[in-house]
Parts: sequence; structure tokens; C-alpha cells
Amino acid sequence: MKYQFRYETKASDLWQLSMYGIYRSIVGMVNVIFTGAMIVLIAKYWSDVSWIYRTLMIAGLSLFTVIQPLVIYNRAKKQLSGMSRDMEIGFDDYGVHVRSGVEKSSIKWKNIKGIAKQPTLVIVYSTSTHGFILTNKVLGKEREAFYRYVISKLKR
Repeated sequence: MKYQFRYETKASDLWQLSMYGIYRSIVGMVNVIFTGAMIVLIAKYWSDVSWIYRTLMIAGLSLFTVIQPLVIYNRAKKQLSGMSRDMEIGFDDYGVHVRSGVEKSSIKWKNIKGIAKQPTLVIVYSTSTHGFILTNKVLGKEREAFYRYVISKLKR
């Protein structure tokens, strides 16, 4: 079987990957608890405090709901500046084949470290920290079949 995809890495893809990583860790749990505590504080004390404390409460509430996602998105945009955006990636019985402009590379299945499936992304890891992000838009209807195919190749 062979799969061939042409895609462009976008800042939103890297942002989604980072957000999934954060909210599936202990850091994400702390973010949720802090945000919940801020909502409770605002609900309980809003009418009793001055505008200075209201401003601080809104800033605290915005920390993980607005500010952190914006900072992560800006970091993703900076990260893209050093990456080739337009890529063609193929998966067959011999491994993963990547073409970016005139550069070509191949990675055998035994060197692929793993695969992760998120609600909007599938990531095929070439190392423990680097991989290929394939969005649902790129994969289309082939998403589940592609995921099962890669899993079958990794089990060998």
C-alpha cells in the first residue's frame, strides 16, 4: 500500500501540537485548576472589590485562556521561519519518503519512533522529538486507514 500527501506546515498546526502537549500533561492540569479558581474568585468577589482588583482578576483569568495560547502561536510562527513549508510525503512498504523542493530523504520503518493520533492531527515521529504533522484536512477520508497502516508497519 502507498500513501502520498502534499501539504504545507502552518503555524496553526504547530500551535495545535503544542496545545495538545500542554493540556495532556501536569502543566495543563495546573492551568485548568488555576483558571477554575479564578472563575470562582471572580464570581464570589466581583461586586465587592475595586477596579484594580477586578483588573487583576481578569488578567489572572486571561493568563491561560488568552495570553498563553497567543504566546504559543507566536512561537509557532517563529519556528516556521526555519522550516521548509511546502512538502510532499509518501509512505510505502519501504518507509517514509519526504521531498521538499529539490531535497529528498527516506526513512526506513525501523527508524520511525512512533505515531500519535490527536483529534485533529496525526504525528509520525522520526525521532523522539521530531516528526511529520498530518492534519485531518491533509489526510481526508484516509485518516483511519492511514493510521492503521502506519501502526502495522511499526509493529514489525
